[in-house]
Amino acid sequence: MKTSLKKIDRQVIVITGATSGIGLTTTRLAAQRGARLVLVARNEDALKQLVYELTKRGTEVVHVVADVGIEEDMRKVADAAIARFGGFDTWINNAGISIFGRTEDVSLEDQRRLFQTNFWGVVHGSMAAARHLKQKGGAIINLGSELSDRAVPLQGMYSASKHAVKGFTDSLRMELEEEGAPVSLTLIKPAGIDTMFIEHAKNYMDVEPKLPPPVYAPDVVAEAILHAAEHPVRDLFVGGAAKAVSTAAHFAPRAMDAIMRSVGMKQQRSSTPARDRSQNSLHEPGRDLMERQGMGGLVFERSLYTKAAMHPRTTMAVMVGVGFALGAWLRSRQEEAPGRALGISR
Repeated sequence: MKTSLKKIDRQVIVITGATSGIGLTTTRLAAQRGARLVLVARNEDALKQLVYELTKRGTEVVHVVADVGIEEDMRKVADAAIARFGGFDTWINNAGISIFGRTEDVSLEDQRRLFQTNFWGVVHGSMAAARHLKQKGGAIINLGSELSDRAVPLQGMYSASKHAVKGFTDSLRMELEEEGAPVSLTLIKPAGIDTMFIEHAKNYMDVEPKLPPPVYAPDVVAEAILHAAEHPVRDLFVGGAAKAVSTAAHFAPRAMDAIMRSVGMKQQRSSTPARDRSQNSLHEPGRDLMERQGMGGLVFERSLYTKAAMHPRTTMAVMVGVGFALGAWLRSRQEEAPGRALGISR
């Protein structure tokens, strides 16, 4: 069955992890474009402040305090959306967290908690969304990572969880397509993004973590997410760097291993002494209502690669046009060459 998705201003959109980083940026952008919203997070105070902010601007919005790692909580989110708006059109599984440190140093309790959020949160959300959307049609959008295709040291469990998200998403997509369900299922795979990622992560190292460059703005991810809410697409890399990492991981895995051994660990270690390990959002919500942490160094506000991937026909037309123009210019140069050789002016 062909999947037809509505324009954003006609949609009800569910967003998990809505009070920080990519989720917060996507929430505000969707509100600007006229969507009605169901916002999900653990931090009730932040949710209420965000609802107040958006309501003042005329957005229809409801919030649900929930933990994505609890299946019943995700069912309650779906029920709340149906009770308030009669249903929803797009469900965005965005909530996530990381841990920095050597895998053998990280407690099993913390590893399991990370998987409960990053992987099982996506599973619970996707299942709640699929039950509803199979009846009326719509989109499920899961947040993976460039690390869905390539693991890195010092973020072993995060890498594993994003690999798991990819496997689950790809499998569920095939099952939905086989039964003819009118549901688009997209995996978004961002590169490093300037969010509260470092602030929220639990850190086992002796220094503060940092994200290796290049780093992109959360707005680039939000644009990709809302594009997938309107256009059925299998997956989207956010940032040309994410596509490059995935391609290298596929074609030259051992070379990538060597690079990661050489520089991958150094690039994730800052020179700032580590703060108290208890200051994180792994088990309890932390500081919210901030889109960006403010990374030192260059942050890319746009990605030409991602824009091209979202608009392949336009990109192809431009490339064909440039090709024709270049061909015409080369032909004109060739036609002028004999005349110049004979000293003929035109």
